[in-house]
Amino acid sequence: MTANDSRGQPETAAPAIELKGISKAFGPVQANKDISIRVMPGTIHGIIGENGAGKSTLMSILYGFYKADAGEIFIAGRKANITDSQAAIAAGIGMVFQHFKLVENFTVLENIILGAEDGWKLRPSLNKARKSLVELAKDYGLNVEPDALVQDIGVGMQQRVEILKALYRQADILILDEPTGVLTPAEADQLFRILGRLRSEGKTIILITHKLREIMEITDTVSVMRRGEMTATVQTAETSPAELAELMVGRKVLLRVDKTPATPGEVVLDVKNLKVVDDKGVERLRGINLNVRAGEVLGIAGVAGNGQSELLEVLGGYQDGTGEVRVNGQLIDLTGKKSDGQSRRARGIAHVPEDRQREGLIMEYQAWENTAFGYHRDPAYKSGILMDNAAIRADTAEKMERFDVRPPNPRLEAKNFSGGNQQKLVLAREIERNPDLLLIGQPTRGVDIGAIEFIHQQIVALRDQGKAILLVSVELEEILALSDRIAVMFDGKIMGERLPDQTDEKELGLLMAGITDTDRDHSVEEVEANLAHAGGDTSKEV
Repeated sequence: MTANDSRGQPETAAPAIELKGISKAFGPVQANKDISIRVMPGTIHGIIGENGAGKSTLMSILYGFYKADAGEIFIAGRKANITDSQAAIAAGIGMVFQHFKLVENFTVLENIILGAEDGWKLRPSLNKARKSLVELAKDYGLNVEPDALVQDIGVGMQQRVEILKALYRQADILILDEPTGVLTPAEADQLFRILGRLRSEGKTIILITHKLREIMEITDTVSVMRRGEMTATVQTAETSPAELAELMVGRKVLLRVDKTPATPGEVVLDVKNLKVVDDKGVERLRGINLNVRAGEVLGIAGVAGNGQSELLEVLGGYQDGTGEVRVNGQLIDLTGKKSDGQSRRARGIAHVPEDRQREGLIMEYQAWENTAFGYHRDPAYKSGILMDNAAIRADTAEKMERFDVRPPNPRLEAKNFSGGNQQKLVLAREIERNPDLLLIGQPTRGVDIGAIEFIHQQIVALRDQGKAILLVSVELEEILALSDRIAVMFDGKIMGERLPDQTDEKELGLLMAGITDTDRDHSVEEVEANLAHAGGDTSKEV
């Protein structure tokens, strides 16, 4: 009799995927070096590592986006020649990228058949896909509205569309690259339920992530990469977050935020009755009242889409609003020509936006150019009437060294840095300006464990210097760890304020769903309905 492993697969079964001796270099940079890995069928196999460790490169080779310089790929025991993504799809491999590959003004159905049409007549392909979606929704709980435009559905639903695209092409092996980087905690939990269901149906899943909680919660096996090499492969049940973090970074990593109690001073930011109405006439902020003192972090918790982005935008000068906002006692213009990022910086406000790629950087510009944005009028950057580019590059090099940006090359374009190093560039630009008030949105989104530790240390250090910090994050763990006070937003309003040591994720979750102290007797169904509304996802299901 053949023995079975923990997932019920025969121990002698051929791996779903086996990579042998994979190497890949981009010029002088060795992205992958002699990597070998085996992924068993019907399992969820995690691959973790710091940003720039080579995880995405390795999976891009498996999916045919890159060609390895050396090494072999085996699918179900047979050698495969994967020259492009079409060859990968034909081999039963599907990939869901961190940044979705969807056409926003196409419907869900049109996106799913795109590139997999049965002929020049679209109607038969659309009808076939519609029928298939009903079956996939039934089998895996992947409910979507086929006729909804992608631009009108939330990111959680867009990710479902990406998964459905792969399954429609009959993928048995699914690669997900940082799948929760753009999801709320509730959406991430739903994704995990879907992945568990896919696994129970025999699908093989490779999960690329830097989040140790996700690895411990959902994977069966985990492989660790560091600087282009595979350092270990272990059974998830036989390891711990601390061990994995040390394998990833090469040193012991502090998995909690080490900080002393805050000693708040004078009020730096004072907001009264702040309102924002969007261009469709929808009220996004509905009378916000809050304050942040010197030497404290006020964390804003909430499901994405409940006004946190608008709060940061109006305070940062990107969005008009009404109400009263004072910084160090001085009234801030909320409309007109004086309401912009430049005027905010002059008042001592620095802003790390939620989306570093769209709002924090120009991806095609070099690092030194990006570190000057917004501060190009600084006398230190001037040579007469012209900008002193050499001085800016030298200053950028110093910032990159202090913030451990890798590689420390001021002339490298922003798009060529990993997500964590892009975030460090933005943080270095804003924090080094010694602001009185730091607005910071999603500080560690898509960032690895080593960079998270560093970023958290910088935020705490700024607080300890007596600066006021307004922190927006969808990660409740992060909010609880960094904040000295927590305000919870729902539907454009502040639902309540809590002290971190006097609350927990359950209480905050209820406030995020719009459930206050006075109406805790709501049913589970009502809470779930509120959470769905909080997520801003109005799409219908099949």
